[in-house]
Amino acid sequence: MSVHEGTVQKFGYEHEIEVQFRDCDLLGHVNNAVYLSYLEQARFGHWQRLSGTTSIPFILARVECDYRVPVTLGDRLIVRVAVQAVGRSSFTLEYEVLHARTRQIVATAKTVQVMYDYAAGRSIPIPDHIRVKLSG
Repeated sequence: MSVHEGTVQKFGYEHEIEVQFRDCDLLGHVNNAVYLSYLEQARFGHWQRLSGTTSIPFILARVECDYRVPVTLGDRLIVRVAVQAVGRSSFTLEYEVLHARTRQIVATAKTVQVMYDYAAGRSIPIPDHIRVKLSG
């Protein structure tokens, strides 16, 4: 299925995470900011699978996250990633964070990444070879 503005690809990548002590706040559940690290880990794994490299030619421009169910120490999570849209210089990823045992959705999120030329300090169009991989 190719991805165009406004269409959603089904989740094609899953990344498993075990909640660590450092992830939890004083109430004993995962702190909201830690979810952004979980998304980052999944995004990096997804990118490695797509590109075959650890080089990151994009920057994170936007994050939105909806928290649904508290998660606690020792829980195992699955972060599912899908390409939601591909634009001229940016692409949007969609995430579902699931409890690994119950498969209950504990959070949903979206991120916008912008292709970036670090040397020039500016955004650039998505190269065709990357566009093809994102459109999978």
